[in-house]
Amino acid sequence: MSIDDLPPLRDVIARHGLAAKKTLGQNFLLDLNITARIARAAEIAPGDLVYEVGPGPGGLTRALLAAGARVVAVERDERCLEALAEIAAAYEPGRLTVIPGDALEIDEAAVLGGQPAKIVANLPYNVGTALLIRWLSADPWPPWWRSLTLMFQREVAERLTAAPRDDAYSRLSILAQWRCRVRHHFDLNPKAFVPPPKVTSTVVGLWPMAAPEHDCRLSSLERVTAQAFGQRRKMLRQSLKGLGIPPETLLETAGIAPTARAEELGIAEFARLARQLP
Repeated sequence: MSIDDLPPLRDVIARHGLAAKKTLGQNFLLDLNITARIARAAEIAPGDLVYEVGPGPGGLTRALLAAGARVVAVERDERCLEALAEIAAAYEPGRLTVIPGDALEIDEAAVLGGQPAKIVANLPYNVGTALLIRWLSADPWPPWWRSLTLMFQREVAERLTAAPRDDAYSRLSILAQWRCRVRHHFDLNPKAFVPPPKVTSTVVGLWPMAAPEHDCRLSSLERVTAQAFGQRRKMLRQSLKGLGIPPETLLETAGIAPTARAEELGIAEFARLARQLP
């Protein structure tokens, strides 16, 4: 498959000596059919502003540009900058802006000029969850981003979509589903990457709700879920003792059985607990 007039990604990687670095969590996605599929999942339309983290040699970047997006990409690995510059030069000025740096330290609203953007990224495994929590914790809400189309290792993706009583149900499940609609798009075989990771990867989509269906403060929800899932196998009358309110009183007011466990509660129940906190 060819989506532009640029060289095949394997040639780009070889010419620039871009062996993936384990310390940066890199696994390069070279199949342009798959990168185009990710762009379609993100519903990229001509003129969309896209924020990409960790473009590497630019496989996904090329698919986003081919779909008509204007891309702002943050890349920590200086070795990749020359390859990305070649992509930028192949398109009209302004279509691709590459910012060297660590995505965890970037002021995203500033680099995007205050414009709403779709975030699309094959996230490095070692920073993916931290970045997601940062985006889900945006203040004010609704956030500066329009949607998230992200690739994670499958176990993280399963936590995002998990329901109560699922093994993967966690604090991340609640935070994501409290504020967003979450969808599993598709899984990727490790052989699609260079080098192949030891885990299956999954592409997920998240769309922010204008306001959570179950109202409560983010800080209170984080406190309650941290206590509850810190000892997830224990009854809530035991695991919630660190909140500074007698657990029996808290649970009775929220209408929740003291013998319930964290993995049994839905978002509505956690929100009711969070609303009881000062």
